[in-house]
Amino acid sequence: MKPCKIIEHIVLFKIKPNAETSAVKAMVSNLNGLTSLDPVLHLTAGPLARTRSSSSLTFTHMLHSRYGSLPDLTSYTEHPAHVSAVVNYVTPVIDDIMAVDWVSDFTGSITVQPGSAVRVTLLKLKEGLGESVKNEVLRVLEGIRYEFPSIEQLNVGENFSHGRAKGFSIASLAVLKGMSELEAVNWESDLAKVREFLDDEVVLDYVVRSAQSATL
Repeated sequence: MKPCKIIEHIVLFKIKPNAETSAVKAMVSNLNGLTSLDPVLHLTAGPLARTRSSSSLTFTHMLHSRYGSLPDLTSYTEHPAHVSAVVNYVTPVIDDIMAVDWVSDFTGSITVQPGSAVRVTLLKLKEGLGESVKNEVLRVLEGIRYEFPSIEQLNVGENFSHGRAKGFSIASLAVLKGMSELEAVNWESDLAKVREFLDDEVVLDYVVRSAQSATL
């Protein structure tokens, strides 16, 4: 299959401790409803299965979507349905938000199947490091796919949306068949190779929900 360029879009949410359960469900349902918008190639939103950070950053929910171009991503973010979902359902229930976007050379299925497990790794590099260090970090992340045959997709890149990224500049997204396959792999030793260059790292695990459960 010929590689193509896609944009990976990740948004992380931290729900307020006192948020009503019904309001959180409404947020998730309305975010998942955006999958019907024309620019969207794939979209899923829901609670995180696990989150780990080397700092105090914590998140409870994630949205992952894919686009064929930057204009498509812009069209999505400016769409009235997206603006309405953010204003009416997201903003009232969250304490914090973070977003990253990157371009990836992609092969495989654009749509991630329900039940699949997704691991997102976000890295914040120390200031003043050169291009060679950044390229080494990217190389280490990209090499993970060759260590674990159970990884169905692994997309790595540099964040280009800096406004809500909290200084995180490198991201990767791995897709595996399910949580059991995800729990069977451990690339901690790979991250250890580059940890001296990092100010922070966030690792998030997420299970793609079916269309029906995504609206519950």
